[in-house]
Amino acid sequence: MKHAPRVTDMPKAFDPKAIEADWYARWEKAGLFAASTKSDKPRYTICLPPPNVTGELHMGHALNGTVQDIWARYRRMTGHEVLFLPGTDHAAIATQNVIEKRLGKEGTSKEEIGRDAFAELVDEWYRTVGATIVSQYRVLGASLDWTRQRFTMDERYVRSVLTAFVAFYERGWIYRAPRIVNWCPHDQSAISDLEVKWQEHDDVLYFIKYPIEGGGDVTIATVRPETMLADTGVAVHPDDPRYRDIAGKTAILPLVGRKMPIVADEAVDPEFGTGALKVTPGHDPMDYEIGQRHHLEVINGMHLDGRMNVPGLRYDGLPGVDARKLVVEDLKKHGLLLKEEPASTSTGCTACATGTSAGSCGSAIASLSTTARTTTSSPASIHRTSAPTAAATSSGRTPTFSTPGSHPPCGLSQRSAGPTRPRT
Repeated sequence: MKHAPRVTDMPKAFDPKAIEADWYARWEKAGLFAASTKSDKPRYTICLPPPNVTGELHMGHALNGTVQDIWARYRRMTGHEVLFLPGTDHAAIATQNVIEKRLGKEGTSKEEIGRDAFAELVDEWYRTVGATIVSQYRVLGASLDWTRQRFTMDERYVRSVLTAFVAFYERGWIYRAPRIVNWCPHDQSAISDLEVKWQEHDDVLYFIKYPIEGGGDVTIATVRPETMLADTGVAVHPDDPRYRDIAGKTAILPLVGRKMPIVADEAVDPEFGTGALKVTPGHDPMDYEIGQRHHLEVINGMHLDGRMNVPGLRYDGLPGVDARKLVVEDLKKHGLLLKEEPASTSTGCTACATGTSAGSCGSAIASLSTTARTTTSSPASIHRTSAPTAAATSSGRTPTFSTPGSHPPCGLSQRSAGPTRPRT
């Protein structure tokens, strides 16, 4: 005869993992976490913010998951039909970078193995890391409805998103317009502000003389002289007595000959540089805002690969740093470069597949315009056409953006298409 359990039969050490796993399995088998669409109870839904499949859960996930689980369990206790929906996010560029770094360690790349093989690696990564994330939430005891688990690349999910997008577009709720976004020439994609790593470094501030139509000139300061080719205006502060007489006049863009209005705008910092700001709406967030207020043209001066987009000029197709050297050389030749001073600027990068620190691969944050045009200007003294360049970091504010360096295949730029990093 089997005797009743005795105290001496208990294990000497309590094993919470085994006990908790057993009870969680019982709850799940009993369908305690599954929501019913046929229930007459008031409904309560929480969508778990899908964690990225770039690694395991961290303390932030554990905290948020626990708080959400408390609400889900509380609502069940108060008579609600609760759907606590689990899922994971593909994380787009972040996951791609993880896979690319792994390929780099193996001496290959996504280009070498091909699209299909790379997609298989990403899918394999999702299955492995996704399973780890699911097991971690189970260990936490989260009362998620695993019968409805989702992944942001599921076919049904993607189809639903595309269907909604088309419907919103047809109703006029979605439209395309020039905006500033972070653009990575290496990944060929817009990058979230959260993914951009900023790093301060020493640079040079160039003081350039812009002639004024009818006589006189105005001096601007910039750490990126190559960006002047995309200028469409000059801005001064309305209360700055130094420039009160030139506001409303027309400046002539050096090396290009394009005529540009001199506007008064309170966004200009009179204390930085010369207090006069070269306005490049297609390549800087603040410049874009100034341009919108004063109806300035938006010009795009950078190709998607991070090289200069200046048709007809000898800078066309060059990395930003190389173009800068030629622009400085031409400015000196025509007596338009007044002086150079040490300066500090910020370089942005995702430190993606290269595994480098921000900007150390040779490329860096700039601003670009996805829907802005490339223009041709009237003949100038040494060049016959004008075209836009990369990031405008000039007088009137602290330099915050830099252009691609000598190796444009990697690094970040910024393009007009959506909101971007606030000016610092």
